[in-house]
Amino acid sequence: MPFSGLSDYHVHTPLCRHASGWPMEMAAQATALGLAELGFADHNPMPEPFDDWRMRREELPRYLADVQAARAVYPNLPIRLGLEVDFLDDCEAWWDELRTLATWDFWIGSVHYLPGGLEVDNPKYLSRYQTEDPEIIWSAYWKRYEECIRSKQFEFVGHPDLPKKFGYVPKGDLRRFYEPSIQALVDTGLAYEVNTAGLRKNCQEIYPARGFVELACAAGVPVLINSDAHAVAELGAGFREAVRLLQQAGYKEAIRYERGQRSFVPLPTQPAMECRE
Repeated sequence: MPFSGLSDYHVHTPLCRHASGWPMEMAAQATALGLAELGFADHNPMPEPFDDWRMRREELPRYLADVQAARAVYPNLPIRLGLEVDFLDDCEAWWDELRTLATWDFWIGSVHYLPGGLEVDNPKYLSRYQTEDPEIIWSAYWKRYEECIRSKQFEFVGHPDLPKKFGYVPKGDLRRFYEPSIQALVDTGLAYEVNTAGLRKNCQEIYPARGFVELACAAGVPVLINSDAHAVAELGAGFREAVRLLQQAGYKEAIRYERGQRSFVPLPTQPAMECRE
């Protein structure tokens, strides 16, 4: 399956301190792959030092300049500017200021932190998954995820079922977690991403799981495919599996963004390769 027609909007830079591959390198790879569009979404800066895996506030000008430089060298590749923004309490004033600092194409709303400070996908909290019933973490996460959606601060939301990263999943039908957030997506009109990074994690499964994708498709929720690339080699990784998943769920098209305005493009019509199981 060619990459023609597909975009990849969830791409990080070394400014987040856990990635490699600057915008110029990512743009070169996107061109080589034949991606239709590329979008950068590094972790949003905070007004004060917050954690060790995001760009600092004073580094934002470099982020903007590096994206603009890549645009200048690759004028035939639409390069979109975004951020992956953590949904946290009492950030509305900062978000309002942050929106004025650039002409953003999109923001991804993500939940990495739960009340109490637990970082859902940080290995240093792995013992919590090993000693607690996953139901507890999943319940707290999905409640927070619904709040993220209903805040309507973002163009789309990222990696919906992130707590499965380490392979710990509650027993039973997981639709009980998915359904409130899917209803929130319906109510707000927001989109969600199919994020292929899960294929590279312990869970070895796309975020979100097939059950979520099928429910979302049936509800008419729009979608896009992203790699969550933290290295040049990860750009577009798993897209064949992602297209196959969306085709099987019934999706016919995906979303693109430009200055917050979205448009729909058809998914590739060629049969994708078999998904990993």
